[in-house]
Amino acid sequence: MKKEKTSDNSNTTINSRQLAILTANFPQCFDKNGDFIPHKMQEVVSKEGVNLSKESYSLNWLGKSYARLLANETPLTLLKEDAEHNQKPENENSENLLIKGDNLEVLKHLRHAYSESVKMIYIDPPYNTGNDGFVYADNRKFTTEQLSQLAGIDEDEAQRILEFTNSKSNSHSAWLTFMYPRLYVARELLSDDGVIFISIDDNEQTQLKMLCDEIFGEKNVEAYIWNLSDFTESSFTKTASHTVRVEHEYIIACYKKHKKLGKYKEYRLREREDLSNIDNDPRGKWFSGNISRNGIKSTTGSQYFTITTPTGRKYTRNWTLSKEEYIDLLNDNKIYFARNGDGVPRLKMFKNEPSFSIQNSIFNECKTSITGKNQLKKLFEDRIIFDFPKPVNLINRLLSLSVSNSKEDVVLDFFAGSGTTADAVMQFNAVDGGKRRCISVQLDESINEKKNKIAYDFVKDELEQDNPTIFDITKERILRAGAKIQKDNQASKEPKDLSKQDFGFKVFEILPMFEGFFGEMDELDEQQALFDGSQLSDDELQTLLTSWMANDGVKLTAKVEKVVLDKYTACYVDKNLYLMDKGFTTDDLKFLLEKLDSVDGDNKNFQPTKLVLFGYNFKSKHQREISEALNNYTNKKQIELDRIIRY
Repeated sequence: MKKEKTSDNSNTTINSRQLAILTANFPQCFDKNGDFIPHKMQEVVSKEGVNLSKESYSLNWLGKSYARLLANETPLTLLKEDAEHNQKPENENSENLLIKGDNLEVLKHLRHAYSESVKMIYIDPPYNTGNDGFVYADNRKFTTEQLSQLAGIDEDEAQRILEFTNSKSNSHSAWLTFMYPRLYVARELLSDDGVIFISIDDNEQTQLKMLCDEIFGEKNVEAYIWNLSDFTESSFTKTASHTVRVEHEYIIACYKKHKKLGKYKEYRLREREDLSNIDNDPRGKWFSGNISRNGIKSTTGSQYFTITTPTGRKYTRNWTLSKEEYIDLLNDNKIYFARNGDGVPRLKMFKNEPSFSIQNSIFNECKTSITGKNQLKKLFEDRIIFDFPKPVNLINRLLSLSVSNSKEDVVLDFFAGSGTTADAVMQFNAVDGGKRRCISVQLDESINEKKNKIAYDFVKDELEQDNPTIFDITKERILRAGAKIQKDNQASKEPKDLSKQDFGFKVFEILPMFEGFFGEMDELDEQQALFDGSQLSDDELQTLLTSWMANDGVKLTAKVEKVVLDKYTACYVDKNLYLMDKGFTTDDLKFLLEKLDSVDGDNKNFQPTKLVLFGYNFKSKHQREISEALNNYTNKKQIELDRIIRY
């Protein structure tokens, strides 16, 4: 059996993960000693017509090597389920998640289970304005020598990095060190056609754009502007020579892979009210969009042709679509001719139907920041409990650009704040019956009683939490938003059937690793271990199991089956079989072998591909007994079973 140690970062360096990817995918670029052969990689790219760039430009800062090391580390924490909340009827089958804790640790716990499966990420990170409370905080403990070796830097630089990471700095370097590992791991979660949207202001916009260019590649990064305010709510930024009224923020969009500018399929009309149904179309109200391109002078190409109206009038010009596309739309009753069939043809666009359009670089129709404040204020019974929440309308706009084509995408927000993204996803699903899932992550950051007494008193008195945190507001916002959507639907003239919509969510939280765990001996020998895992309680074992399952690629919402052998209960999920408890006997082993071999009844589908034993609860002789039995049983199902003893 193979032995593993939980949270083993002994071989982690700033390039260890990247080197492993190169070794696995380009073995021809390494010699028998494991040394890299540069010209072999050059051959790989040159054969595909990729030119070698002579430009050498990069973003560097004090702490970059440290940030790269953090991005590669495995989580140093545990992931615990809130069983009481998750077992409530409205939550037990939910696919939505709310996770409390440091978002870097959360992202690392999600790294395997949600790898390449998230379609859209939206984050509103700290802007580092100097008065927004951002400071770099880090509880990782490295000696100067350790950091020097792992990061590949000299000890002088390592010492300077450790000094600034321990100083609660809010410099540009501190902010970049904070953001780099989070964005790096987030990219690993994105699907091939996934996108991350990042809100930011002028304080770090330049640095963020360059950072995203490095992580995602320059051709995969775009910048948009959101008109966040009007004159009455604008802030003023004073410079040495003049005063600027700030009415905008930026949204940096980063794609997992190159996405050409052009057509996006999106819900352009979700926020429009000026719709009508002149021709009584059974599909409902629509808006007429222009398909004429009078400014285009070219008289060639598939988009230059003549359209004849029902009255016989002819219009010859450039259109926004080809003749074939026009004919398809005409046959589908998507073309409208005004003036009783004599007018220029226009496209009928329905509110709940996605259409293709070119995205403007300015989001000027997404409501302002005061809208977000009012939306939250209404949800919390006229209380102002959160500063500058984003409006649902803005998130809806981003959702329409990224997840409108599919109704089962995963959306992630790892700076969840007031919970706007989760609210928007539920509203988006309610419109078209989608089953998009939202993962929200929020640090249990304390609410300052003096700076935000309304929020503090609400959480303490109304929610009965002794130590009010932002997470408490996030959770309550999602609960109230789901209830409001259902209530508003019932009060509408034409209520929809929302009985199959997911308004629940499961809750998990990040916990510190067990006391003494990191002081364990390097050798995986339970006789010499300083940490005694056999003393863990049932709750602690369950927390460890939850963390292991995520690391093994099991989604947090997966159903775990309890498998009873003789008297021992194992856990079976996604073809992983976990033996966590004490008391495994020879009789239990016989039952396990019979279950593995049997092709009858429920046993037919029992085909684990990984067996994981919690090493502290299995003595060496029992480990050998299990290993020998698995080597010698009949194996009628031809199961290839990976066997692991984990500590």
